[in-house]
Amino acid sequence: MRRKTTRRKVKAKTRTARRDPLYVDGERPRPMYVDYKDVELLKKLINRHGRIVGRRKTGCTAISQHAVTESIKRARFMALLPFKGD
Repeated sequence: MRRKTTRRKVKAKTRTARRDPLYVDGERPRPMYVDYKDVELLKKLINRHGRIVGRRKTGCTAISQHAVTESIKRARFMALLPFKGD
């Protein structure tokens, strides 16, 4: 017996251009610096386990991701952010 095969239309995934959360008015601040005391911004860039969220999820460029990582580590050292989440 032959099985009936149905053809499914495959939708092409379109990527939305994510905007870098650190850019000011669409331009990169120079020098790239993220304040480690800005805990509200840094909390958006870590997940609930306390891990730093990657570039693919946050939409940061490589330069801004390095600045984010550095400021999160400084904030952890100063006890503004936890090393470990829930």
